[in-house]
Amino acid sequence: MAQRRLTDFFGRTKAAAGVSAKRGGGRRPKAALAGSPVPRGTEEDGAPAGLSSLPGSPRTPARGGWPAAAGLAGRKRSRREMEAETPARAWPGEPGGKSARKRLELHRDAEPGPPAAVGSRWGRACVQPPGCGPALTLCPLPTQEDLAELRCRLQRMKMLAQPPPVPAEARISLRSRLEQVRQLELRIRQKKAGSKAWLLGTGDPDLSFPSSEKAPAYQRFHTLAQDLPPGLTLPYKFKVLAEMFRSVDTIAGMLFNRAETITFAKVKQGVQDMMRKQFEERHMGQIKAVYPTSYRLRQEKNIPTFSNGMKKSDYQLTLEPVLGEEEKVNGRPHLSALRLLERRKEFNHNLVNIVKQHHKAFLAALNPPMVVPEEKLTRWHPRFKVDEVPDISPAELPQPPQEDRLTTAQEVLSTARGMLIPKMEKALANLALRTAEAGAGEPAVSKAPSPASTSSALKGVSQALLERIRMKEAQKLQALMTRDPQQEERLAMLGRLPAMARILRNIFVAEKKQALTMEVACARMADSYATQMLPGEMEKHLHLFAELLPDWVGIHAIRTDTYIKLDKGKDLSLIIQRLTKAASEAEAL
Repeated sequence: MAQRRLTDFFGRTKAAAGVSAKRGGGRRPKAALAGSPVPRGTEEDGAPAGLSSLPGSPRTPARGGWPAAAGLAGRKRSRREMEAETPARAWPGEPGGKSARKRLELHRDAEPGPPAAVGSRWGRACVQPPGCGPALTLCPLPTQEDLAELRCRLQRMKMLAQPPPVPAEARISLRSRLEQVRQLELRIRQKKAGSKAWLLGTGDPDLSFPSSEKAPAYQRFHTLAQDLPPGLTLPYKFKVLAEMFRSVDTIAGMLFNRAETITFAKVKQGVQDMMRKQFEERHMGQIKAVYPTSYRLRQEKNIPTFSNGMKKSDYQLTLEPVLGEEEKVNGRPHLSALRLLERRKEFNHNLVNIVKQHHKAFLAALNPPMVVPEEKLTRWHPRFKVDEVPDISPAELPQPPQEDRLTTAQEVLSTARGMLIPKMEKALANLALRTAEAGAGEPAVSKAPSPASTSSALKGVSQALLERIRMKEAQKLQALMTRDPQQEERLAMLGRLPAMARILRNIFVAEKKQALTMEVACARMADSYATQMLPGEMEKHLHLFAELLPDWVGIHAIRTDTYIKLDKGKDLSLIIQRLTKAASEAEAL
């Protein structure tokens, strides 16, 4: 390895040394003579030793020494000295500047190649700074085998991306299945649009009521949102009509007791203010249809109106409550609050009777038909759609007397005969003839087609088996519709007993006692049962245990306390079987 000479060092650090010497008072510091240590493994030209043998490889020159910095190491340098040292940090052969950048220099004997080869991925040289890692090597160019392997991989990826070919038989089967699905969807839509067959019926539809437009959901499912015990609930529109009757009765009672004439205009405005709903003559006709003896309606005139839209000579609809002879105060009929309450109950009773008629027709359309006495009916059939009962047809209200008005061409012709010119009489005669022909040529309205009588889902099933299933289902539904509320409560308690039996036995096992007080047992049962229940309700269940299973549960009253005793030696599975059998027998009654 050749050793550098002192003259080479002075040639590299001349600018920095001169600046330091000039600022230091003209004297050259001793540290400038020492210089910076020369990196090992370099030759005279500044390139690393390992790169000297490569004629075509680029080289990165090494940084020079910093003599000025070495000479000023003993004191703090000023800003001017640091700025003066900045140009000395440039690489040899590079103009001075504020930043030092590496510059890739080719060897003197390296021949420049074409631009495409120099800028390509495989022809780029791998350059490393001096003293870091092994000697410089060139990246190899791809061979023909590598290119062929890349082409094969690309071809395989294209083949995997393409979908596999579908055989003709599979395509035909898929098309046939798609057609079957479309036909099935079409049949379902037709079935929904027409009649709805029951699961175990023979196609007899539910009693569907025609309606011009579909009612909103809060009206169609009104009965499902009521937090009331099941019973003879009314449709939403019937409840609205009952509220209208109550409002009409309230306003009419006030006017009647003050001896004022009750006109429909006054009642209409009062009802709309009370209910925030529109009240028309149609609603008054429905009230008259439900409760015919509630009001006496007439058309009268010469009634003060105090309004700009109606004259005193016009006819107005008037209302008069129908009262008995005994309802008089000081010789004049009086509509009392008790009588208003009775009229409202009568109106609700009539509404329930109307729904019962539709329910009766629904039961007659079942297969097999059911007959339930109206006095024993406590709830509607589970499949009876209460909110789809049709509206009440309004009764005919009194109309004002008809004046002599000519409405048809025949009437005009007969009245004005001899007063018109012949051409006008001929035109009226032709018009009357065409009107009569049009009225005679109207076709009669055809009846609606009968629904399907057979369900395709039950083909191949024995008719005798179907009849037995239907009869049994009809008996259960009839028992459900005629069941008392007390029986309903007892059935609910019987349904809870099997789960409570396990809890009761676990409580006695955990307490390790033969008997517990009723209060303690009810409190433990209420804490352990899944549904929240009051201690009083839990005591009823324990008494039912003692009634059904006296050999397992016993209740004894000793002095002022009541104790419950349980036989823990009994088999729990047999106890649960007995309770389940008792619940099924009570439900069948």
